[in-house]
Amino acid sequence: MVLPFDPQATEVLGYDQHLPAVGAASLTAHALRQRFKHPPEWTPDVEVERWFNATSPRPAAVLIPLVMRPEPTVLLTQRSMHLKAHGGQISFPGGRHEPADITPVNTALREAHEEVGLHPERVEVLGSLPTYTTNSGFVVTPVVGLLQPWDLDDELLKLERQPGEVDEIFEVPLAFLMNPAHHQRRLLIVAGAPIELLAMPWSSTLAEEPYFIWGATAAMLRNLYRFLVA
Repeated sequence: MVLPFDPQATEVLGYDQHLPAVGAASLTAHALRQRFKHPPEWTPDVEVERWFNATSPRPAAVLIPLVMRPEPTVLLTQRSMHLKAHGGQISFPGGRHEPADITPVNTALREAHEEVGLHPERVEVLGSLPTYTTNSGFVVTPVVGLLQPWDLDDELLKLERQPGEVDEIFEVPLAFLMNPAHHQRRLLIVAGAPIELLAMPWSSTLAEEPYFIWGATAAMLRNLYRFLVA
């Protein structure tokens, strides 16, 4: 599916620096386990993409892998350009539900194994966030899990991307993503109507261009922020 607009060309309305960042003490493995074990009352910011064109809903799941380095990161992928759904976009490992999948957790772990070579036994599943409906008709369950590097020098986590589905595997500091000062509010015009979307551009010293995190991925990260800061 080719987007009818360039998300990076949309107007930046502002940033949410008025909102508090999630502190480092809340991003440790222990604190994250406790938050999911005893969840607070909270409300997600975004649950449906507003340019969503209703079709038959299709269940899907993604894994939000939190890599427990000395400074925790989030593992993300760059999807291959030729894919029909969200080609070229930044996403979490994941995909559509298959008949053999008993739960969304099964879907997320299976897809992560297929896409990036992440073995399910390496993931400590903490829980799930509310579903998010994409403009392509997927009702996505975000499954949050902890991933421990095998050693501190394991920069690439010994993962292997699936050619044809994933062009790149990379990590973004969790503290960066959990700081609303880095959350851009952008303006999109659809059929003459203004729609606000989120983006979280991140620059790596190893990459030639910034990673433009937006759409469903940014929305689910924003919901994770709301859950952790509540």
